[in-house]
Amino acid sequence: MMVGREVSLIVDKGPAHPGDVVLEVEDLRVADDRGTIVVDGPSFQVRAGEIFGIAGVAGNGQDELVEALNGLRRSRTGIVRLRGQDVTNHSSRELSERGVAYIPGDRQRYGLVLPYPIEDNLVLTDYYHAPFSRRGIINEKAITEHAKRLIPEFDIRTPSGSVPASTLSGGNQQKVIVAREFSRDISLLVADQPTRGIDVGSIEFIHKQIVAKRDAGTAVLLVSAELDEIMELSDRIGVMYRGRLVAILDGETAQKDQVGLIMATGNPDVAA
Repeated sequence: MMVGREVSLIVDKGPAHPGDVVLEVEDLRVADDRGTIVVDGPSFQVRAGEIFGIAGVAGNGQDELVEALNGLRRSRTGIVRLRGQDVTNHSSRELSERGVAYIPGDRQRYGLVLPYPIEDNLVLTDYYHAPFSRRGIINEKAITEHAKRLIPEFDIRTPSGSVPASTLSGGNQQKVIVAREFSRDISLLVADQPTRGIDVGSIEFIHKQIVAKRDAGTAVLLVSAELDEIMELSDRIGVMYRGRLVAILDGETAQKDQVGLIMATGNPDVAA
């Protein structure tokens, strides 16, 4: 009744066909704002064409891990490699230039400039590249044409690309971020709470877009506090507990109760 059509939150996806390693994290340690180590040495890989989901009760280091992988927080020790190249503590722009896309957990604080028009928000990561900029001068026409193409393609419900992003619903704000990041040539997608606080129609749409990116050969790192989302989307599931990656499970055979028990106790054998 909310969206005016039938909605299915059961994700329709075929088997993954993992390729080469895109993201490799090795013994990473990251501190929070108080200087306490909250990411305590996880090591994992994410391959092209797979979704690696990280499950965990909120506050177990997931936020700081995502920030470190996106250049928003410096790691103390450990290595992050992207396609075999060391990118540890590289800036967000450097990572973006290397093909990393990011859906932040807080769309209004980190994903959008709310007073800006939708069309400007759609080029926040590329505004300094042609055709959106030439010799340091913004090409407004190219930006507008870009928005006219993406708005219907990603089902952004708005009267115009010129209205401020603040006027959109939460689901449509999230679609703006998805449109911006997915319309680029990317090799790694880091999706942090991609459907938090949005309507069921937008959830269904974004899930389909993430699976489509996987099927196109993108490596996807999914972090979510919604266990159902992790179970539905992930090809492999890593469980974080007190900053450590305590288990990695096959997404096809993992059971919800099993993952939940590991999240609560940190013991990978508790559900055996």
